[in-house]
Amino acid sequence: MTMSADNSTPVVRQWTTWMPVLALLALAFGWGRDLPALGVTVVALCLFSAVLAAVHHAEVVAHRVGEPLGSLVLAVAVTVIEVGLIVMLMTGGGEKASTYARDTVFAAVMITCNGIVGLCLLVGAVRNRTVIFNAEGSGGALATVITLASMTLVLPTFTTGAEGPEFTAGQLAFAAVASLGLYILFVTVQTVRHRDYFLPVERSEVRGAAVSHGAAKSSAHGAAGGGGKDRDGDRAADGDVPGDVDEDADVDEDGEHAPPPSNRAALTSLGLLLLSLVAVVGNAKVISPTIERGVDNAGLPYGVVGVVIALMVLLPETLSAVRSARRDRMQTSLNLAYGSAIASIGLTVPTIAFASLWLSGDLELGLQPVHLVLLALTAVVSALTVVPGRATLLQGGVHLALFSAFIFLSLSP
Repeated sequence: MTMSADNSTPVVRQWTTWMPVLALLALAFGWGRDLPALGVTVVALCLFSAVLAAVHHAEVVAHRVGEPLGSLVLAVAVTVIEVGLIVMLMTGGGEKASTYARDTVFAAVMITCNGIVGLCLLVGAVRNRTVIFNAEGSGGALATVITLASMTLVLPTFTTGAEGPEFTAGQLAFAAVASLGLYILFVTVQTVRHRDYFLPVERSEVRGAAVSHGAAKSSAHGAAGGGGKDRDGDRAADGDVPGDVDEDADVDEDGEHAPPPSNRAALTSLGLLLLSLVAVVGNAKVISPTIERGVDNAGLPYGVVGVVIALMVLLPETLSAVRSARRDRMQTSLNLAYGSAIASIGLTVPTIAFASLWLSGDLELGLQPVHLVLLALTAVVSALTVVPGRATLLQGGVHLALFSAFIFLSLSP
C-alpha cells in the first residue's frame, strides 16, 4: 500500500475507508453482549482491520506533513490505541487488572527497542550490507526511552512508600508529570529545535560528501601521508558514514518519490483515523473477556495479556518501519520505534494515573527481577548500536535475540 496508489484511487473505493465503518457496526452489534465464538471471531477480524486502517490513514496524514512529524503522527495514533485498550481492560476490574499497564508498556518497550529495531536492522543490512542513521537524533531518543522506562517501571520496585511494586499517590503524580514533560520536550526537539537530527540520511549524498572530505584531506597531507587514501574516504565509498540528510524522505515501494496527498485527502484520512481509533478501543473491550479466558485456559501467565495487546497494536507499525528499512530509510524506522516507545510511556502513564482517580484496585508498575535484567541489557545494547551511526547484521541479530528471550520468558517465566 503506497502513497502513490492512494492518490490515484478514489477514497470511496478503498477498503481502508469502509473497514472503520464496518468495525463501528461490529462494535454496536457486540457491545454489552455475550458473543458466541463466531461473533468474537468477526469482531476480532474487524478490530484488526481497523488497526490496519488506522495506521494507513495515519501514514497518509504523515506523508502530508512530512518527516519527522510523520513518524510522530503514527506513533501517537498507535499509542492512543494502546492507552484505550489498557483503560478498557482495566475497567473490567479484578485483581489481575492491576498489572495491565505495566505489562503492556514494558512489552511495548521491548517490542520497539528490540523487535522492531532488530528486524529493521536485519532487513536493511541484508539489502545494503550496512545501515546508516543519525546518531545524534537516535541517541537522544534512546536516552529518553531509557529514562522514562526507569522512572516509571524500575523505581516502583524499590520505593518504600507503598506496599509492593507500587507508587504512592504523590509519587505517581510526579512520575506522570515528569513523563508528560519529557514527552513534550522530546517532541519539541524532534519537530522544531533539532529537526535535522531526525531526518533520514541520504546514502548517495553521504558518499559524495565524505569522499570529497577525504580527497581534501589527502591533498592537504599528501606529502606526509605518501599519497595514501584517507580512511574516511574509503569508508564513505562503502556508504557507511552518516552525514547529510534528505528532507524529501517520502518514497513509494519502488523507491520513487511519491507526491504528497491533497489537503482534502489528508483531512479525510484524519477523520477516518479518528473513527478507526474509536472502533479499535471499543471492539477491544468487547473481546477482552475472551482473551482473558483464553490465557487462563492455556495456563499462561497473566502478563501474556499485555504482550498480546502490545503485539497487536504495534504489528502494523512494525510493517511500516520494515518498509522504511527496505527503502534504506533507517532513520525513519528508528523514529517509529523509539518514538512509539516514548509515546507509550509518556502518554500512557499520565493517562493511567488520571484514570486511577476513579478506577478501583491497585496499580502495580514495578518490574519483576527478570524484566529488570532484560531492560538493563536492552539499554546497554541499544546504546552500543546507535552511537556509531551505522550498524550491520550483527546488531540486528543481538536485538532479535533479546526480543526472543523476552517472548520466551513471558510464556515460561
